[in-house]
Amino acid sequence: MDVFNVTDQHGSKLQNREVIDHIQKQCLESEDYLKLPAIGPTGGGAPPEDESTSIELTGTDRPGLLSEVCAVLASLSCNIVKAEVWTHSRRAAAVIQITDEASGLAIHDAARLSKVQELLCNVMQGDGASSSRGSTRTGVPLGTARAERRLHKLMLDDGSGGGGGSEEAVSGEDRCGKARPKAGAKVVVMDCAERRYTVVILRCRDRPKLLFDTLCALTDLQYVVFHGTVDAERRSREAYQEYYVRHVDGHPARSDAERSRLVRCLEAAVERRASGGLELEVRTEDRVGLLSEVTRVFRENSLSIIRAAIATRDGRAEDTFYVSDAYGNPVDGRTMDAVGEQLGDAVLRVKRRGSGSDAPAKSVAEGGAVSVLGSLLKGSFQGLRLIRSYS
Repeated sequence: MDVFNVTDQHGSKLQNREVIDHIQKQCLESEDYLKLPAIGPTGGGAPPEDESTSIELTGTDRPGLLSEVCAVLASLSCNIVKAEVWTHSRRAAAVIQITDEASGLAIHDAARLSKVQELLCNVMQGDGASSSRGSTRTGVPLGTARAERRLHKLMLDDGSGGGGGSEEAVSGEDRCGKARPKAGAKVVVMDCAERRYTVVILRCRDRPKLLFDTLCALTDLQYVVFHGTVDAERRSREAYQEYYVRHVDGHPARSDAERSRLVRCLEAAVERRASGGLELEVRTEDRVGLLSEVTRVFRENSLSIIRAAIATRDGRAEDTFYVSDAYGNPVDGRTMDAVGEQLGDAVLRVKRRGSGSDAPAKSVAEGGAVSVLGSLLKGSFQGLRLIRSYS
């Protein structure tokens, strides 16, 4: 039995009956919530006419990348209605939903979709160097949670966080070759030989969707969680997660390399959404080409997009961008004045400045785990008590 104590986004008791009913419905009907949503070429199982077409992109991150993607789609008369864009370890991934500019409906024409894929793949491959990789695929539209689920898998398969073995992805450097900042995640992976479990302990600053992100990482690495303890300390805003897992083949992690990979991938899952940089909001009436114009202004002012969430609601654009300068440094005031002047203060709003990274994370596989247990564990093995009670 799984038990969750939850609050609303303000930390208060959840009293909205509609939200409670929705949670109950999802828990009863969505046993496979973390399973990857299928996305394949359109055709055959084409989406309804009033839905959009989904595009998945992966490639080498660089300043101006999203601007180039938006420009290509605008030139092909495609309108972006929703998108999620993540970057990590010099790699970028995006799930973008588009419609036909003229009809506002999903695009089903195979020849047109093939052209979209071809041009976007060229953009994602960058300069065409042998080390550059890029991919594009189209399919049925996905909801927000499903899009985020896909992004975790895309970045793992692409090598971000040590998933696919890309040299640049596992080097721990950003797009400029500097050591990338950590999100303050401390991860320990060790053995519980008595019960044949791998013990995973994670502690970091709490934030929305942290549990979702870590469980996605464990699922993508094909681990099954048998027991766990999750605690979010409201005052310190620290999160503590402790899991007892086995691989789907029934075995715990069997090598130092496997344990190290688990550490790297969990750190990456935390870091992808823990965006630093300056948070900017674009709120205005939606129109064709708006996103292309906004990202062009960012590019012309040497701003790099770290993460982006694009949405259209009731005819209004509600877009959020996390940006830095081209070298990953904080954006200066003069640059923001120029951007605000070009886009208009009524359109662009600075929501908050990134808080920066916490102290560098300590990545520990098995060997050095004991030395940091005192700072990671909450008193004693909480999960071990669960095992003794319920196993």
